[in-house]
Amino acid sequence: MKSILAAAVLGAVVGSSLAGSVLVARAASPAAAISIDNFTFTPQTVTVKAGTTVTWTNKDDIPHGIAATNNAFTRSKALDTDDSYSFTFTTPGTYQYFCYVHPHMTGTIVVEAATGSNASN
Repeated sequence: MKSILAAAVLGAVVGSSLAGSVLVARAASPAAAISIDNFTFTPQTVTVKAGTTVTWTNKDDIPHGIAATNNAFTRSKALDTDDSYSFTFTTPGTYQYFCYVHPHMTGTIVVEAATGSNASN
C-alpha cells in the first residue's frame, strides 16, 4: 500500500512539474492578434519581433483565407466564423498578405529583429 501511495504522490509531483514547464514555455512566446471583420484585417499593419506568433481570427459570417503574396508562409485553410489561423514569424522582413477568397483584402506584417540595435522602430 505504501508503494502505491508513494507512486501516486511521485506521479502527481512529476505531472505538476511538467504542466508548469509547459505553461511557462507557452507564456514566454510573444503573440499578436488580427481580427477579420467586415472584409477588413484589423489592424491592417502589425509590427512584431522575430519569434512572434500572429493569429488571424475570422469574425465575419462568411469564409476568408490567409495567403502571403510571395508564398513566404503557409496558406491557411478557409476560415469559417470564429476559426483562427496562426503562423510564427522567425525571419525579419515585411510580409504582405491577402484573403485568397477576397483578394482586395490586404494586410502587412513587419517583423523586426528579436534583439539588438538593428531593430527598426
